[in-house]
Amino acid sequence: MASLERNNKILLDLVQQPGNNLCADCGAPEPDWASYTLGVFVCLNCSGLHRNLPAVSRVKSIRLDFWDDSLVEFMRKWGNSAAKAIYEKCVPAFFYQPQQKDCIVLKDQWIRAKYERREFTGENYFQQAYYSGKYPSTLWKKGKDNKQFLKRIFLLSRKDFTLRYFIKEDSKLPKAVISMKDLNAVFQPEKINHAHGLQISYMHDKRTRNLFVYHEKGQVIVSLFNAIRATRLAYLLKKHPTLRDNDLIPQLTVNCLKEGYMEKTGPTHREPFKKRWFTLCSMNRKLLYYKSPLDATEQGAVFIGTESHSYSASESSRQSLRGNRWHCGIRLETPERQFLFMCEQEQEQKEWLEAFRKVISQPMTPEDYANEASMRRGK
Repeated sequence: MASLERNNKILLDLVQQPGNNLCADCGAPEPDWASYTLGVFVCLNCSGLHRNLPAVSRVKSIRLDFWDDSLVEFMRKWGNSAAKAIYEKCVPAFFYQPQQKDCIVLKDQWIRAKYERREFTGENYFQQAYYSGKYPSTLWKKGKDNKQFLKRIFLLSRKDFTLRYFIKEDSKLPKAVISMKDLNAVFQPEKINHAHGLQISYMHDKRTRNLFVYHEKGQVIVSLFNAIRATRLAYLLKKHPTLRDNDLIPQLTVNCLKEGYMEKTGPTHREPFKKRWFTLCSMNRKLLYYKSPLDATEQGAVFIGTESHSYSASESSRQSLRGNRWHCGIRLETPERQFLFMCEQEQEQKEWLEAFRKVISQPMTPEDYANEASMRRGK
């Protein structure tokens, strides 16, 4: 018992040290599990993913399990920083490193890439695939006007910075040619109802076009995602030759700031309220709304500028309005119109207000001014 208590205390002291105090794989605070074959401290969620790699990683709880002296000494010798110096030695700048809140497939493939395939140790040449001139993938894609998913051929080209997709393998002409200029990709497993669901968005005829795709193999879809990021980085470096990789990494792919249902009314606030799916992105400062989450194109868009340009978001207490079932109101002021939205719960109202105010507080770039002017001309 004394040895058990002593060794667990040593581990609890080790996990408090800088580097060890965050999960080695997703950065979650206060990890309480460890891989005693890799020498890393990980969180509960990532420990479950390590269990899928028994030939590479074996895990124990640092609080509840028995640790013999040799394993404790191994953990003391290694730790997260020493392990990362080997397993993350050559991670490319574009490669997405998942955080605590990211979906399981991103974490799983990050862990497999590091420890199982050893992609970043410098021993192998996995990175060349992401940089290849053409990167083909066969994916299941949701139909534009129906719920059916059909096989489609996607071809990512570094030569002309495009993503094409074809109806059939022998199709000579692509169904769509998507420029890297404004392409975005984000994992949406819950929305698409598939653990490997990926949403690809781009501009088409001044509207956002969404493609919803998946692949049965996690490695295939995550590899495509990182290949898109690699191609986006190459495009942005060519467009902005004076900028460095670190300046452009945040622009490669961007998760939306907030998504969910709200009720909206028309410009006079006397029209009936209708339930709509909203998406707010901080990168392009747009609030898009759809009839349903898997719509191919938005029904409308609202540009959100800064407070100095007469944009603001505040709580609305108006209750007696036509048709609204929800009563947690938000008033969004723009130079041209006042929008009124209703949330189902106060927590949702709070989160939307925080998201709106975050965008409003960000300074506008020259590209933002151009987008604002373009949207005004289009109305």
